[in-house]
Amino acid sequence: MANVQQNGKRYGITEPISLGGPTELDVVKTRELEKYLQDVGLYEGEEEAVRREEVLGRLDQIVKTWIKTISRAKGLNDQLLHEANAEIFTFGSYRLGVHGPGADIDTLCVGPRHATREGDFFGELQRMLSEMPEVTELHPVPDAHVPLMGFKLNGISIDLLYAQLPLWVIPKDLDISQDSILQNADEQTVRSLNGCRVTDQILRLVPNIENFRTTLRCMRFWAKRRGVYSNVSGFLGGINWALLVARICQLYPNALPSMLASRFFRVYTQWRWPNPVLLCSMDEGSLGLQVWDPRRNPKDRLHMMPIITPAYPCMNSSYNVSASTLRIMTGEFQRGKDICEAMEANKADWDTLFEPFAFFEAYKDYLQIDISAANVDDLRKWKGWVESRLRQLTLKIERHTYDMLQCHPHTHDYQDASRPLHCSYFMGLQRKQGVPAAGGEQFDIRRTVDEFKHTVNGYMLWIPGMEISVNHIKRRSIPSFVFPGGVRPSHTSKGTWDSKRRSENRISSTATEATTATTNEASSESKAGSHSSGDGRKRKRGDDETITDQLRNSKHVGVSVPVENGEGLSPDPSGGSICSSPLKDCCTNGKSDLVTKVPPENVVLFSKDPIEKIATPQPPSQETEELEDSFDFGNQVIEQISNKDTISAASATIPPLGATTSNGSPFSNGEVEELEVVPMRQPEVTHRASVQQRKPIIKFSFTSLGKTNSK
Repeated sequence: MANVQQNGKRYGITEPISLGGPTELDVVKTRELEKYLQDVGLYEGEEEAVRREEVLGRLDQIVKTWIKTISRAKGLNDQLLHEANAEIFTFGSYRLGVHGPGADIDTLCVGPRHATREGDFFGELQRMLSEMPEVTELHPVPDAHVPLMGFKLNGISIDLLYAQLPLWVIPKDLDISQDSILQNADEQTVRSLNGCRVTDQILRLVPNIENFRTTLRCMRFWAKRRGVYSNVSGFLGGINWALLVARICQLYPNALPSMLASRFFRVYTQWRWPNPVLLCSMDEGSLGLQVWDPRRNPKDRLHMMPIITPAYPCMNSSYNVSASTLRIMTGEFQRGKDICEAMEANKADWDTLFEPFAFFEAYKDYLQIDISAANVDDLRKWKGWVESRLRQLTLKIERHTYDMLQCHPHTHDYQDASRPLHCSYFMGLQRKQGVPAAGGEQFDIRRTVDEFKHTVNGYMLWIPGMEISVNHIKRRSIPSFVFPGGVRPSHTSKGTWDSKRRSENRISSTATEATTATTNEASSESKAGSHSSGDGRKRKRGDDETITDQLRNSKHVGVSVPVENGEGLSPDPSGGSICSSPLKDCCTNGKSDLVTKVPPENVVLFSKDPIEKIATPQPPSQETEELEDSFDFGNQVIEQISNKDTISAASATIPPLGATTSNGSPFSNGEVEELEVVPMRQPEVTHRASVQQRKPIIKFSFTSLGKTNSK
């Protein structure tokens, strides 16, 4: 292995944390890791690898035939017809070399100026593919953010993008890594080219490609097992994990994969989000394309977990991350760190790290989102749309409850074998941990759910038969088709790392509650004794002060509650409910006029302020406006403290435009403040400081509800 210190090359925007090489234990652990990844089937066989190469060769022939056909049809002269060409490039997991058996191949077709996207790519090429017997499951998506065609070619899944360059002839040795390739290109072409450009840049910016690939395979597998691998759900996708792993490789350039995996968790457990992850300094370029820059772009200031792409124009690849999903991922990073430390002490192994997350054991309450359609094609379209909107439901619940109710979206959908045109999604629900469960008011999210369904039903391609319903269910009511084999387990998982931690948390929480109660009782007795003497006025004043202290304690002292990896819900299920039925079911007759109707059982309606405070748009507070005006964006600075592998992701302040630091990055040290997700509509922005003034504290307890359906 080439030593980075010897060849003098530095990777990344900071100095490495450690240049140390592997120990004997690292070598042993890395061999164990590689064998583990092999045994779980993450590597494709040689036969499938050859088939992929053959399929890519066939695809290259198809697009070259296509470009000749449309060039001839458009009457180009003989020279241009002879030179007409289109090129195929790969990106994503296949280009990075971390794809597994059955994975699709992300491909890009680059064509000349006369081959249009709408008329030729989604016209003539689509027609050609539809007529080929070796092409199946053809699915064009022309109106996507990045237009593409999905299909299978000889059984291999292909996602094909198109980039239309302002050139009459596409050279066979085209280098798309040059920024000049973006000159005069339309936005869709820039986005399509970005995948290939970012992938190639990542491979250039890591010190050891093989170690990077093994570590990335490990982290991708871990993220999928732990339920945090999904960009559309608000977690991280393939490119995000690749960028995070690449940064760790830069910080530990001589480490083997086992150590890189351990340091991955150590670094990102201590990372101070929203400081961005950068593989290189950001180049503003000379083409005028918008890059990620919170100094100029207010929306960029709102990103919770910025992971910046290294190719121009630099973008945040993780803009979907919300407060809830960031909380879940940081919790998983901490779990990974703890297990890696236990592995170093021979108290855990790779099986422990890769234990699947028991989603349907982790919470007591869930939202079940059911969708259906009239036929398979409609269901596919409906699923794609609903999946792209589910993240909005998480954001709406967070916003309308001021982060008091936390959501954990499941990254996969489930289908009941007895209902082939039906699909279900699930979200775990929990009260914000550390917030007292006591309080006189109950909580109602029916209007939030109704607003979400109204948004989903605004789908432009909606047709009769496309249905959606949102129901609140208890853990015991989870349908059996979500479990392996359709059989509900008779008992919860025992003996796993997570179950042991849940037990420890319960014991710790019980002890904390007992300590808190004893302390409060002793405090009350002390105050009662101190006011037992004196005149009546003093006694009265003392009584008033004692009552005031009790109220203050009841409203502001954080009471620990038993939490089982998210099970921090109120122990009193009769106190209130999560209401997921639409408001119109209880308040309206389907029209705009209100009607008098007795609410169904277990549905709580507010007649006073709480529901209005949740639903009524509020003007932005002065503090929020000042925050937007004076926000300073931070960049990480990694420091090596003493001889320890301690990470300090320090904040940084934006310098004047054009200024750079000694390492080439346009940022210097400073302070940064965390941001909340901003509402979709500006009038609903409310700063957390104003939330604390709202009284009384909402009580969170849950009961199941009747089902709710709408179009």
